[in-house]
Amino acid sequence: MTDHLTPVQRSRNMRLIRSKDTTPELLVRKALFEKGFRYRVSYDKLPGKPDLVFVSLKRTIFIHGCFWHRHGCKRSTFPKSNRKYWRSKFKKNIIRDKKIQAQLEDLSWKYLVIWECEINENLQEALGKVLRFLKF
Repeated sequence: MTDHLTPVQRSRNMRLIRSKDTTPELLVRKALFEKGFRYRVSYDKLPGKPDLVFVSLKRTIFIHGCFWHRHGCKRSTFPKSNRKYWRSKFKKNIIRDKKIQAQLEDLSWKYLVIWECEINENLQEALGKVLRFLKF
């Protein structure tokens, strides 16, 4: 199946994809803020610039997009064109995620990964997971 967009349109679409302030991230941030939690956003003093950082707790939360980080759910589709590029891109993303997690562990930081599909399918359940993580 060929792409229904021209290369210029596809390039424009890809440039518009944000790495921070995504909808799932904003949903989690808003809910945590309403519950009284305060956090740092895209904290660049830690490896991987975690999405949410609770400095006093030494805990971080990554809100991963299923497509980019290869969750394996239905959102983890594989593009039909330029497969060699995408295979390499996804492999590098997975390797980078594991490296960042290892670095955080070496620094004695705990991390939690919440997936985009978890938030979209059941926000309250995802928040429960986050709250359990933050309250030890």
